[in-house]
Amino acid sequence: MSYSHEVEQQLRKDAAEVIARYPEGHARSALLPLLHLVQSVDGYVSPDGIALIAEILDLSQAQISAVATFYTQFKKHPNGEYNVGVCTNALCGILGGDQIYEALSNHLGIHHDETTEDGKITLEKLECNAACDYAPVIMVNWEFFDNQNPDSAVELVESLENGKPVAPTRGPDSLRTFKEVSRTLAGFRDGLANQGPSAGPQSLRGLDVARNHDWKAPEFVAEEAGK
Repeated sequence: MSYSHEVEQQLRKDAAEVIARYPEGHARSALLPLLHLVQSVDGYVSPDGIALIAEILDLSQAQISAVATFYTQFKKHPNGEYNVGVCTNALCGILGGDQIYEALSNHLGIHHDETTEDGKITLEKLECNAACDYAPVIMVNWEFFDNQNPDSAVELVESLENGKPVAPTRGPDSLRTFKEVSRTLAGFRDGLANQGPSAGPQSLRGLDVARNHDWKAPEFVAEEAGK
């Protein structure tokens, strides 16, 4: 491994803190957060990171790689400071997701899973952002930017390129870098959990209708579950 002594020691210390959250004898359950931890340092799941996790968890590097290559949140090569994901699936695609992706691709001069030369932005096509009520949606470092169009998307990316402050539609008051978010996903609190709205009127409309009509979910009866 080519980590400096200081970096490796900090990684081992953080990894021990992550593993301690799981029951004794189940250290391998910490694999996913440890992959995020490596990304918080290297910007992707690096060979050095894979080797370190394999040693810490007493697993083979092949086992680590098999998991890291299964989930799209784990990157196989250095990722940009901002991961710009455009949903082009179903509703977002119908409402303009493909046009948004094309506009961003042309503006940045890159395609899916490619990064700008300055390392600032990685562009990605996403299958679904799970935010159809705000389609078309972009996610930057997993934060929502709702109700987008080609012009607003290019304006957003230009702000990122120029280092201007950017606030998600929902979530924290400011956007954090890919590495910073990766550390949060590894389980280290960033103090931003209660900032900004987590749901808007579109997401809560069904709940409002149910309350206005005094609708309630049927009570679960154990005997009926066995029928």
